[in-house]
Amino acid sequence: MNKSKIWLSSPHMGGNEQKYVQEAFETNWVAPLGPNLTGFQEDLTEYLVDDVFVAALSSGTAAIHLGLILLGVKAGDEVICQSMTFSASANPILYLGATPVFIDSELDTWNLCPLALEEAIIDRIAKGRKPKAIIGVHLYGVPYQVEAVKAIAQKYKIPVLEDSAEALGSSYKGRKCGTFGDFGVLSFNGNKIITTSGGGALIVNSQKLKNKAIFLATQSRDDAPHYEHSEIGYNYRMSNICAGIGRGQMEVLDDHVTLRREMHAFYVKLFEDIDAVTVFTVPNDDYFSNCWLSTILIDPKIKNGITRETVRMAFESENIESRPLWKPLHLQPIFKNYPYYGRAVAETLFENGLCLPSGSNLTDEDRERIAAVVKQLFK
Repeated sequence: MNKSKIWLSSPHMGGNEQKYVQEAFETNWVAPLGPNLTGFQEDLTEYLVDDVFVAALSSGTAAIHLGLILLGVKAGDEVICQSMTFSASANPILYLGATPVFIDSELDTWNLCPLALEEAIIDRIAKGRKPKAIIGVHLYGVPYQVEAVKAIAQKYKIPVLEDSAEALGSSYKGRKCGTFGDFGVLSFNGNKIITTSGGGALIVNSQKLKNKAIFLATQSRDDAPHYEHSEIGYNYRMSNICAGIGRGQMEVLDDHVTLRREMHAFYVKLFEDIDAVTVFTVPNDDYFSNCWLSTILIDPKIKNGITRETVRMAFESENIESRPLWKPLHLQPIFKNYPYYGRAVAETLFENGLCLPSGSNLTDEDRERIAAVVKQLFK
């Protein structure tokens, strides 16, 4: 049997990406502006909801950085951040000289725990350190508890930056992720549901804010015949070439979501009779996940001491990529000295959880190889 690499989440082209890229070359729009960039932003706006505005940027990290700037975060401020996420969710806090305050997960969505969130806010306020913003993440495509987080944010008048890097195509009660916070963030990295090879977007609620984001992303060049700069700027604009890839990818976004959800259903069926393994899924029908990554929890007490690492290494021996869940940021060396609120939910998830191959381009042969490893291990 073919032992070529089965990747966790590899890029999946739809076919029309080259058309848009070729048009950019033919018209010499090889720059961080042009018809593809405008068109990609319009495509995203139409897909999400008509009352938002989208600025396409060089990365999701850039979008978080600019979002925090637009929220007024400065050196010495504190920003609450979900602990169980990729480091890019928190790194921009440090770019600004601010302090991250990490929050534990809850078991239903693996996202921001509302109880720990409010506990942290009350304690930081008591210390004279009211947080300037809250970063919530839709982990692996599963929406966080939108209403509970929003209620707490409104109660204490703290804005929410919604990190939807993993959740394009996911929704809560029919509304697309990325549109619930004061600002939303998307990522188009190579492993995401759609890709521009690298890239991201900032979602805002007014044309004025979109214009400001683009201004900051293009080195904050003032309106003058010469180069005039009255505030710090950044080289964060997406190129017209990358946006062309994005326009082609938008044509297959819904197909990619369907295919990833089918992979999730494949895992639910594969593990249905294995007591030691739980496939992570949404808590109820209010939540719709793009199933960006399918994930499992392994209970080593049930099945002869088989652990997350046992499963991961079994896959690796067959040239199949899998990966532990995100290591909580409050356990990362670079973040370990910052405040943390909660218990050990995120830590326990990390110790026992595994991400499985989830790409929209996986084949029946790939699924057969994955199933063979599982059946051999848990026989």
